[in-house]
Amino acid sequence: MYELIITEKPQASKRVAEALAEGKAIKESINKVSYYKITRGKKDIIVACAVGHLYGLDEKKKSWDFPVFDIEWQPAYQSKKSAAFSKKYLQVIKKLCKDANEFTVACDYDTEGSVIGANVIKFACKQKNASRMKFSTLTKPDLIEAYENKSETLDWGQVNAGEARHYLDYFNGISYSRALTHAYKTTGGFKVLSIGRVQGPALKIIVDREKEIKAFKPVPYWQIELKGAVNKGDIIAWHIKDKFWDKKEADKVMKNIKGQKEGRVDKVEKTQFKQLPPNPFDLTALQIEAYRVFKIQPKDTLAIAQDLYTSGFISYPRTSSNQLPAKIGYSKILSLLAKQGKYKELCSKLLKTNLQPNNGKKTDLAHPAIYPTGIMPRVDDRAAKIYDLIVRRFMATFGEAALRETMKVYIAVNKEIFVAKGTRTTEKGWFVYYGNYVRLEEEELPKVKENDIVNVKKITLHEKETQPPKRYTPASIIRELEKRSLGTKATRAQIIDTLFQRHYVHGQKSIEATELGINTIETLGKYVPKIIDEALTRHFEEEMEEIREGKKKKEDILEEAKGAITNVIKDFRKHEKEVGENLKKAYWQAKDTMNTIGKCPNCKKGDLMIRKGKYGMFAACSAYPKCKTTISLPSGANIRSAKKNCEICGYPMVKEIRKKSVREYCLNPNCKSKHVEGKAGKEAKAVAKGKIEKKCPKCDGKLVLRSSIYGKFYGCSNYPKCKYIEKLENNKKE
Repeated sequence: MYELIITEKPQASKRVAEALAEGKAIKESINKVSYYKITRGKKDIIVACAVGHLYGLDEKKKSWDFPVFDIEWQPAYQSKKSAAFSKKYLQVIKKLCKDANEFTVACDYDTEGSVIGANVIKFACKQKNASRMKFSTLTKPDLIEAYENKSETLDWGQVNAGEARHYLDYFNGISYSRALTHAYKTTGGFKVLSIGRVQGPALKIIVDREKEIKAFKPVPYWQIELKGAVNKGDIIAWHIKDKFWDKKEADKVMKNIKGQKEGRVDKVEKTQFKQLPPNPFDLTALQIEAYRVFKIQPKDTLAIAQDLYTSGFISYPRTSSNQLPAKIGYSKILSLLAKQGKYKELCSKLLKTNLQPNNGKKTDLAHPAIYPTGIMPRVDDRAAKIYDLIVRRFMATFGEAALRETMKVYIAVNKEIFVAKGTRTTEKGWFVYYGNYVRLEEEELPKVKENDIVNVKKITLHEKETQPPKRYTPASIIRELEKRSLGTKATRAQIIDTLFQRHYVHGQKSIEATELGINTIETLGKYVPKIIDEALTRHFEEEMEEIREGKKKKEDILEEAKGAITNVIKDFRKHEKEVGENLKKAYWQAKDTMNTIGKCPNCKKGDLMIRKGKYGMFAACSAYPKCKTTISLPSGANIRSAKKNCEICGYPMVKEIRKKSVREYCLNPNCKSKHVEGKAGKEAKAVAKGKIEKKCPKCDGKLVLRSSIYGKFYGCSNYPKCKYIEKLENNKKE
């Protein structure tokens, strides 16, 4: 007999086993699934792992009816093809639990980890309860402490809250998605459509912003800029009124100062202020900061942080706390970080101070803010960036406040007052620890005093317009969802990613609602607004938190949700035909818009449209068969119009969107922009004519000159057996 410990992932099982073993952890496997045998004291222990959710919700009886409430937990591999790999992990756990007489869950301590562990205990191990280890890092001291102080029961508050979320997401997602699909079907067509419990309100937020932008009407205003010199230094100042909404008023000022060659310093104001250290990272703050400094997408930041956690390098990242408790051992962590060369000097400096982090106000009952454990990582470039950001943020929270000084210089030019502003850092404080991640403008003005003469070089009247509100970025939409209490810290990035996958939104640096997204929200808003009701979604988010705190019962909340969904579906059925017609129209309009690249450069009448053929993607004129223009497109990429034409040949430009890159190029394969000039061009021509031979470095073939949509390149003559290619000098960037 032995104790069976269940972890959430294979890497975690290895770390738990090595931490708890009072000797060497013995690795064994069944059907290539590893588990560990260890001894602790007089107790034999086996540490096994899940691979995320081994069980998922599914209908008891398959049908196309809706709403759907008759569901149950089933092995994930039975309902999802993508989860087929999980079958062997479940089989191993079932085999190992037969001879176990004690059970402990060591999955991540959050609602998802609690649901994973509880389902394994209930369905695979056939137990009603188990012990629970609670930890925030996968380091040996923390794991030993978690084991020695494990609770006697599962955290049923977390389990019930997590299960409630799964049920609510399933009820809403499948019921509303089937309703939309069925509505589309009533039009004589068929298209699987979907909308989620949080995705609907999230999409509405983006669509509402898009409507604001489209409805925005710019208002003209004017600003007056003075460029001058004082005490051998240049100075730029703006009229004290800032924006003139009446052109006549601005013209009056310009007339008053016309021809003036000098101004006088009327007043100098200096104000100092403290800039407090940043709060420790919660997950949302980390995602926002990683996007700001590295442009790493929020969902990628979470994935990287999760890997750093399971490797033992940082604490648990799925936290909403921005507080660091003293019990984590500030000095111990800084002492370990000091062993990593580039942090040595900074950590040594901090260790001489009274360590008090600048904690924020947000809390999380399960985990503290994100912090490094001090273990030196060996990771790839992107993970190293995220790790460095976390370390420097951790150090910065202990730093002194930075001292900054703002200086305002008031310049009088024929009684018209202009103001120059500059801010500089006088004491770096925590900036030293945060390093290059501090992105503040440093603008130091020349040293001046009252009555100094300013030589006026130029005074300019600028005509400007008010700007529409900005679109959300991948980071700012995460912040907005958090502010509105929609979704959870762990799900928000995935929710936005799902909107991209469903073509409701697009864009890299800023998120723009597509015509499909806009029309879907308009249709639902007109006929069944409850599906995208932010208040209703937030209400259930708050109720799930009350389940976790033990204030409400899971069963009561689910019954309330069933009633709300049933009422929404009743309203939906009254307008099913109208919803279907609108959705069908929206889908085809959106598809045409997404697939249109630009005007055909040959016939000038049709549009070049993205098509899919036997041999891959290509662009073809919509005026076919009158115009037979076709251009091949690269495979494995998402091609979209760049909404502009090539400046050299006039052909439409396209964007090629791949997982980690976006690039623009001209559709014309013969565009002069793709020609190779100079020495490389002469060599290429000689190779093409057979005057120069270039051997393939991979085989016995020769390199020949080939062309693609990107331009010229060398390829092996033995293609497709040898796929070696060599880019020409001009095309190295490509």
